Amino acid sequence: MKTQILSLFATSALLAAGNASAADIDVKITNLTQGIYFTPLLVTAHSSDAMLYKLGEAASPELQAMAEGGSLDGLVAMVNGIGADTMANPAGGLLAPAMSTMTNLMTTDGNTQLSIVGMMLPTNDGFVGLNNWSIPSEVGTYTVYLNAYDAGTEANNELVKNGSGAPDELGIPASPGVAPGENGTGVTTTEENKMIHVHRGNLGDDNASGGSSDLHNTVHRWLNPVAKVTVTVK
Repeated sequence: MKTQILSLFATSALLAAGNASAADIDVKITNLTQGIYFTPLLVTAHSSDAMLYKLGEAASPELQAMAEGGSLDGLVAMVNGIGADTMANPAGGLLAPAMSTMTNLMTTDGNTQLSIVGMMLPTNDGFVGLNNWSIPSEVGTYTVYLNAYDAGTEANNELVKNGSGAPDELGIPASPGVAPGENGTGVTTTEENKMIHVHRGNLGDDNASGGSSDLHNTVHRWLNPVAKVTVTVK
């Protein structure tokens, strides 16, 4: 059964309000990759009891929907339900390679942790993530570098298939930027590690009309970190 992480601490999160001061923060997110796009990002400040995901554990259905299809609906509903201070989709769409987006959060008492997630395209279930980062109490500018994670919910077959963003629909829903290859046979049909883990990266190949992958090994590969977050506490 997939873990419903956020729902476990909704009550305690609300009771914790008042234990920490509110903050006014600017959050800037920069895509550090060469050819990977971020789907609409979720930026949320919440209590210390909350987390959007946990490494080594199964993804919730809400995280799966984000990681496989870019949908924030379930995660937004969950963080709203625990009184988080949230901005969804600050870039107004995809965040392209080398581009940045910025948002401001006025956090309420008790929402001392910052989390950020967004799907990475083109991947099967890869996402960029910041999980439960403690917002500094001192005025200043702080920098955090983010890794790419694999939700563990779908095999990384690296085949682009329109409409495949729904859970249990194998394939990459879109490949923005450089057009993908065609007629790949699939890198794999199984996912051995079904827990959330550090993403291995896309493999790709150099065959645009066949091969194992529809992705290009000169465009769609990456090394961590994949994003830079700059937080300015006012």
